[in-house]
Amino acid sequence: MKKRHVEHVLRAAGKITGEKRFIIVGSQALPGKFPDVPDEIVMSVEVDLIAGKNADRTGWLNGIGQDSPFHETYGYYADPVDESTATLPKGWKGRLVNLHASDTGEIIGECLEPHDLAISKYVARREKDLQFTRELARRGYTRRERLLELLQATAVAEEVKARIEADITADFRAAKTARRTR
Repeated sequence: MKKRHVEHVLRAAGKITGEKRFIIVGSQALPGKFPDVPDEIVMSVEVDLIAGKNADRTGWLNGIGQDSPFHETYGYYADPVDESTATLPKGWKGRLVNLHASDTGEIIGECLEPHDLAISKYVARREKDLQFTRELARRGYTRRERLLELLQATAVAEEVKARIEADITADFRAAKTARRTR
């Protein structure tokens, strides 16, 4: 999905809900920090959104959600989520990054900072999440030290932290190997 598609979803979300601010919590948050992120990193066709001011309006986004006429017409959609959807490090809201949007009207998209986003993906640990975090490390979008720091500020069990630390180490080891073989 391209940044312009995210902007389109934000405009539509604003019209449906009357909201002016949305938080983007999935992989589509990456363009907040890296506007020219390659398509192969953000392949997802949904934009995970939380209505900023009136979170109770997030459900209204189903009107442009999966299998909606919007989705059928454009091939992408809004996925209404709430703050419990992603496990994030303490203080994540203070690190949100505004999407540098050129075509959203007055609608603001606030994106997870890439390290916070990566931590949420390490916690979820689906195969697509592991591929995503590996790619973030390989391209230098995340730093190992910062991830380990934020991991300590994440409310998960100690055995989960140990698993995530091992995943982070593996991702950066693979990234280092990839750089040497280029």
